Amino acid sequence: MGRRWIWALPLAVAGTAFWLSSQSRLPFALTLPHPLDWCCHLAEYACLAGSLELSWRRTGTGTPVYRRHLWIFLLVALFGLSDEWHQSFVPGRDASVSDWLADLAGAALGLALAGLPWLRSRRLAGLSWMRGSAVRPAPSRPLVLVADPHWSGALTGLDAALAAQPGADWLFLGDIFDVWLGIPGMDSPLEQAFLDWVGARRREGSWVGFWLGNREYFLDPWSGHFDLMGEGVGGRLEAEGLRWEHGDLVNGADWRYRIWNVLSRSGPVWLFARALPRSAARALAARLQRALHTSNQDYKLRFPREAFRAAAAEAPGETFITGHFHTHEVEANGIALPWAHEGTFAVWERGRIRIAGGPVR
Repeated sequence: MGRRWIWALPLAVAGTAFWLSSQSRLPFALTLPHPLDWCCHLAEYACLAGSLELSWRRTGTGTPVYRRHLWIFLLVALFGLSDEWHQSFVPGRDASVSDWLADLAGAALGLALAGLPWLRSRRLAGLSWMRGSAVRPAPSRPLVLVADPHWSGALTGLDAALAAQPGADWLFLGDIFDVWLGIPGMDSPLEQAFLDWVGARRREGSWVGFWLGNREYFLDPWSGHFDLMGEGVGGRLEAEGLRWEHGDLVNGADWRYRIWNVLSRSGPVWLFARALPRSAARALAARLQRALHTSNQDYKLRFPREAFRAAAAEAPGETFITGHFHTHEVEANGIALPWAHEGTFAVWERGRIRIAGGPVR
């Protein structure tokens, strides 16, 4: 949470914009014939939005991208509106709706450009967020690891694992259901049953973490149900030498999926989903579920061994785990956990991982 000084960047951009708007004439007798003036508005507000995004992602880790971008867009829009109003009092200047629309376009452009590294590289910290405690109160307890159960009719294997590991802590590595949308009124009975199960474990004193996968959307309002919730990369248990991510972002060569990941979790999609009637939102969720089953088969059928090994190398001296791949693989310090759909879970205990229950594929 350091590097607060970086907020000087958007403040400098905003201050420069305000100073320029206070001048009846531009410095050095510059003139900006139309549409060059719109291009300058576009560039100016792209810099403002981009610097706000850079500052926020460097100093805050608990805000999902879609919320961060919506707040930044709103702040930039209000600043642009106030700047146009301010110009109406400056001799030789006037307020213009078209200039303000160029400001909005610049804000959208700045946020889009700031996200370009997410499409191919492993520089994904800005795409990630985490809330809660990354320290288990009792690290000596077994930690049951559940990867990609894709539950649809029942919470398969959960009660059996609980009976086998009474008093254990729990970490769910995403894709709990085929699709889980964090939209009010969209909870299914099975989703509620899972949250009730988590609540019961926490009341018993167990630590329960949940790292979102590629089938969970906008679930940050549910973070209070868990001791730890996060998304993207950088999941960890401090002092235990355990690092994780869901696994869908391991392969940078799968740029089509990266685009889908960013767009499907964006602010406009969240606003659209919130505005839909609940029946239409459920139909959209069902369509999304079918699309996720059949899309991008080339990358789904191959384990990205080299990319996985490179991701594991980012956590030297620690154990790096993922779900997502539906296959049990080991590469150096990296372990892809088996598919939990049929009750195959893993257990982290005393710095080692063992597979417990169900067939290993």
